[in-house]
Amino acid sequence: MSRLRFGTFLAPFHTPGDSPHLGLHRDLELIARLDELGFDEAWVGEHHSTGWETIASPEVFLAAAAERTRHIRLGTGAVSLPYHHPLMVADRIVLLDHLTRGRLMFGVGPGGHLSDALMLGLDPSGLRSRMAEAIEVILRLFTEVEPLSITSDWFEMHDAVLQLRPYSDPYPPLAFTSMESPAGMQLAGRYGAGVLSLAVAKGPRGPIDLAAHWRIAEEVAAENGTEVSRSEWRLAIPVYVAETRQEALDHVREGAASYLIDYAEAITGRSRPVSGPREQIVDRMVEAGSWIVGTPDDAVAAIQGLQERSGGFGGLLIWANEWTTRENTLRSYELIARNVAPHFQGALEGIFASERVARGMSQEMSSARTAGVEKAQARFESERAG
Repeated sequence: MSRLRFGTFLAPFHTPGDSPHLGLHRDLELIARLDELGFDEAWVGEHHSTGWETIASPEVFLAAAAERTRHIRLGTGAVSLPYHHPLMVADRIVLLDHLTRGRLMFGVGPGGHLSDALMLGLDPSGLRSRMAEAIEVILRLFTEVEPLSITSDWFEMHDAVLQLRPYSDPYPPLAFTSMESPAGMQLAGRYGAGVLSLAVAKGPRGPIDLAAHWRIAEEVAAENGTEVSRSEWRLAIPVYVAETRQEALDHVREGAASYLIDYAEAITGRSRPVSGPREQIVDRMVEAGSWIVGTPDDAVAAIQGLQERSGGFGGLLIWANEWTTRENTLRSYELIARNVAPHFQGALEGIFASERVARGMSQEMSSARTAGVEKAQARFESERAG
């Protein structure tokens, strides 16, 4: 694989009881800090319930983030297409594409929480078919100027056309979310799009075979005459690093257990992948390969393992969990930028090669330096004596 991109997947996750206002501003500050650290991407989710994930509109949030950053690319991770009229989604995305001057990435999904769908009176079993129907219409709006009329069982359009055309050519990079089911991979293959894999270790049906999932995308792409690229495949996983492995585990032990037991299991209804007491949760999740917690070297090894399991991918997205103090969290991102990402981006090859050359010449340079000093000293003494 070519240069691995690093980014964050910001659902976000904020423990109820903390100020939601301050939580949103911490999220904005995080993206600004990642921009300073040279991270490549930040993806922001859409959720409307549970009390933990509090960004209702990734488009609005990313517009604010764009004004605080210069280089980092910004993605909707993801717009829940069944909740919105396709024309409204297309209009908002094109507007944001212009406001970010092409830094936008368009991630879509069927909806992150069934509680969102139920609150809206939607049948959860029909969400994926709605998503598939919506994205087809949105892409036509992005690429066609002929007025479009459609009567669906959940939306209508009459002579619809986007008056503002996409800034990106032909439109912002498209990515589908994928978890345990093959639906996201199938749509990625159909449209030749990217993938955001939000589960990388174990699901309800057992361990997730990442390589098999990617083959689904390739097979569907071949059937539809499109192409999918591993460089546009991103894996999202919780990552936390510290100077020592024990420090890292101790820092996140309580916060990580609370996330898995009090949120993922108790609120969203997802069975935890591992059993055991709270104080052992983080250790067991790391052992299972579901989370990466340890030193930067541990993270390098774990990412290499993910590459081998999957056959290769183009982006690693760090779940933006708040499992420890703000200071510790930001320090973890800094250590990743300094000591993990360079191993996968070709940044160290020239450094190490230059060091090897200089080390091999050190004796020769020492002798030459000594000879030069002696020669200069002799010249000086000769001129003074003359």
